[in-house]
Amino acid sequence: MATKSSKTLVIVESPTKAKTIGSFLGSEYIVESSMGHVRDLPKSKIGIDVKHDFTPQYVIPKKAAEHVAELKKLASKAAEIILASDEDREGEAIAWHIAELFKESGSVKDPEKLKRIVFHEITKKAIAEAIENPRRLDMNLVNAQQARRILDRLVGYELSPFLWRKIRYGLSAGRVQSVAVRLVVEREREIQNFKSDEYWSIEGLFEKKKSQTFAAKLNTAHGKPVGKMDIHSETEAKEILSALKGAEYSIGEVSTKQINRNPSAPFTTSTLQQEAARKLGFSAKQTMVLAQKLYEKGYITYMRTDSLNLSASSLEQAREVITSEFGKQYALETPRSFTNRSKGAQEAHEAIRPTDLSKKIGNAGFRLEDRGEQKLYDLIWKRTLASQMQPALVEQTAADVETADKKFVFRANGQTIVFDGFIRVYTEGNDDQAEDEANTLPPLSSGDKISANEIKPYQHFTEPPARYTDATLVKTLEAAGVGRPSTYAPTLSTIQEREYVEKIDKKYQPTEIGILVNDMLVENFPEIVDINFTSHVEEEFDSIAEGNIEWVKVLKEFYVPFKKHLDEKEASVEKQIEVSETPCPHCGKPMLIKFGRMGKFLACPEPGSKVTQPLPEEAAKIKELQEKTEGELCPICGKPMEVKRGRFGFFLGCSDYPKCKGISKIWNKTGFKCPNCLAAPERADKPGDIVEKRGRGRGKPFYACTRYPDCTFVMNKKPETQAELDEGYKYWKANPPKPSRFKKKPEGK
Repeated sequence: MATKSSKTLVIVESPTKAKTIGSFLGSEYIVESSMGHVRDLPKSKIGIDVKHDFTPQYVIPKKAAEHVAELKKLASKAAEIILASDEDREGEAIAWHIAELFKESGSVKDPEKLKRIVFHEITKKAIAEAIENPRRLDMNLVNAQQARRILDRLVGYELSPFLWRKIRYGLSAGRVQSVAVRLVVEREREIQNFKSDEYWSIEGLFEKKKSQTFAAKLNTAHGKPVGKMDIHSETEAKEILSALKGAEYSIGEVSTKQINRNPSAPFTTSTLQQEAARKLGFSAKQTMVLAQKLYEKGYITYMRTDSLNLSASSLEQAREVITSEFGKQYALETPRSFTNRSKGAQEAHEAIRPTDLSKKIGNAGFRLEDRGEQKLYDLIWKRTLASQMQPALVEQTAADVETADKKFVFRANGQTIVFDGFIRVYTEGNDDQAEDEANTLPPLSSGDKISANEIKPYQHFTEPPARYTDATLVKTLEAAGVGRPSTYAPTLSTIQEREYVEKIDKKYQPTEIGILVNDMLVENFPEIVDINFTSHVEEEFDSIAEGNIEWVKVLKEFYVPFKKHLDEKEASVEKQIEVSETPCPHCGKPMLIKFGRMGKFLACPEPGSKVTQPLPEEAAKIKELQEKTEGELCPICGKPMEVKRGRFGFFLGCSDYPKCKGISKIWNKTGFKCPNCLAAPERADKPGDIVEKRGRGRGKPFYACTRYPDCTFVMNKKPETQAELDEGYKYWKANPPKPSRFKKKPEGK
């Protein structure tokens, strides 16, 4: 029999967390990690007894068996056992599973030996307070986690075989993931169906005195407002320019007003993922991995939260740090509070903040070894502090620039920061930049005479909605009430791992298989991919966690109609594999239509045969592209290039693959050589081709040189003749692209 010990066993999830908490406790404590989940549903079968109130059949994963055995030994010797897993539903479930294992094995015969503690931050004070105030396991939280796990298992295991028969083996469906894929697919179709409209703007660079220049845009013409889309063509723009020729200008009405700009709220899980994506380029998964490490090392509070609250002690410390770092004028007299408008937000906990705001990167030698952790901590520190700083006071000025006859009026907008307030520390990033950013204006008064340095037309095209990024997809899921703080990052990772979507230039695009799976689900199981329905299920989980509804009732409400619907669809599914009209070159029988990672293909019907070929329409496309790119040579070895098909569509690959792995794009060539290359001595012997291109994933086609970035020549209209190309080149030389006005502003001091 094991010898009893007077020591208390504390069990947390991870070794890092165990190490941090162990450093706060004395020798009478043993702190061990559970290494994550100790029990789960089996991988080899569904593991749920649907007929008996959805009873789950939990098993110990093989990789955890040895460690669980060791925990049981320690538990049998301990005087007391403290379960100190995370405070959310997942953490509560882990604590419950550990307790159940100990009871079932007899390691713990007295249930009173088992205690549960929770804390929002891993600091010595927080751990001491938690140990002084243990509680019982919250079965409402456990049941909410069980309900989610069981429902997701039922959907995945029962719906996936349907996809195998309809599309191809190995596919899977998920409740929240399918909604995310649907969002990406529908956005892609919006982009594909978008019709771009041309419009023009007239903009001027004006001067009051030497070196006092400012920009203004045409605002009214002949007494009528000039809206964004009101100048439709270059012809209309030139007519206005002609009317403005030789005009004299003066300042008309000048209006000035001061406004307060308030800071953003401290971080929730969702907003942290969004802002880390915008400012640091982190994926949602990368952000959560780094945040988990910061939390476990005791640097930040718990990172899975949708609360905007800050504790009284942290608010007091924030005021002290703001006063010390920036001066009393930046601190608030009364702490600022925020209201959460997200669906299903739980305000019981705290927002994400540093556990000690006096620890600023760079202060008193405080640094973090990991560069990613350092960047994320700095972001959290700035956001927390800024949320409790004075508003910024901004003076906005609008000045009218009039022609002498007042037929045309330009509008100049400018702003001056009177008091920087929270901006001194932090400003929130944007998903969409405004078209215009206010410029700095010199002192202007009504009646001032000014001169026009230049008045120029600028061509624009309306653009389709942008593809989702990590930031915008998380924001959309949260706004719709789909998922909760713990699910955003895993959802985005899962849909990429399943190859339903891919990230190109940090933007989500659906794959061919992702579109097929989505369309199949929308057609046959609309409730699975319905945003409102999925949001309703999340609200039901919240009700379970609050003790307002039985978890078995929620599962029945979803599963019974789902199962009935699935059985009806299964009965109507064409069990046979789709057969083509193309005879197999190997056996002569009609080839089967199958689906692989690259999409549909034809396969020999004979068992064991590996004869495949592309679909007839795809073979025709390959032939067309091969003829179009005939003569193209490998940029590496100089051998002929061949048309190939990959996950991202058709491309040119070296005929000597795999010895040579040279690849290049297939351009839609115009048949013209680049005039800018021909005019440059260093490129004249090998000028680029003028080809059709598109912006980063969206927008109207434009025509540019294949030798970019060496050559930056571009024109919006496709040249049909040499004369049109020469005219486009002439216009480009006279009107180089307008420099970007969106310059990143430095943060902090």
